[in-house]
Amino acid sequence: HSWGYGQADGPSEWHKAYPIAQGNRQSPIDIDSARAVYDPNLQPLVISYESCTSLSISNTGHSVMVEFEDTDDRTAISGGPFQNPFRLKQFHFHWGTTHSQGSEHTIDGKPFPCELHLVHWNARKYATFGEAAAAPDGLAVVGVFLEIGKEHASMNRLTDALYMVKFKGTKAQFRGFNPKCLLPLSLDYWTYLGSQTTPPLNESVTWIVLKEPIRISVKQLEKFRMLLFTGEEDQRIQMANNFRPPQPLKGRIVRASFKA
Repeated sequence: HSWGYGQADGPSEWHKAYPIAQGNRQSPIDIDSARAVYDPNLQPLVISYESCTSLSISNTGHSVMVEFEDTDDRTAISGGPFQNPFRLKQFHFHWGTTHSQGSEHTIDGKPFPCELHLVHWNARKYATFGEAAAAPDGLAVVGVFLEIGKEHASMNRLTDALYMVKFKGTKAQFRGFNPKCLLPLSLDYWTYLGSQTTPPLNESVTWIVLKEPIRISVKQLEKFRMLLFTGEEDQRIQMANNFRPPQPLKGRIVRASFKA
């Protein structure tokens, strides 16, 4: 099934090909900070991104993605609500055409201009990423909000590589990048059970949404907006507004690792 973010193939249409779009644990959501429940049993998040195992950067036609070597637990997260370590598979971004929208999750109804998703899988329990992506406890995604501020020095290596993957389906080598530089100082987080935010929309994700955003400059964000949803042969369509709006909570509890 082809899907996208346009009028005819966008999020409001996805349920036709993917009925789970109307399921009970869909993502993203609006996080109501006053209703989140502080859970003193939640462990601090442990992020072990010591080795820079990035492989490539690519334009998927829906976002820009950096993929990682995931044959061992060298680049992983643990702690938090997890029993097992989860291995980093890839990260990608969602952003808007303007600064007033772009993130998938919102906080108290407020969107951010961009959201980073670091996608991990449960390699202790499942043999492949595909198998994990179909299981209720298979994936862990860390969401980081980006807001406009001063230039983010470590982000330059990434934004400077975007010109190489301007068109859909293009890919370039992107080695030795440590995603730890994309995390805020505080790892306080909200967590809830949800889904992938793009088709197939599997309800397999334990979400970790970090409270503290990171800052990037307008110039850095504009480089994301130079990317295209389309291939080299097609009529050019700017890649932006590639986010799914918040979905109904349907009785789920959002837990916080910190006291409000």
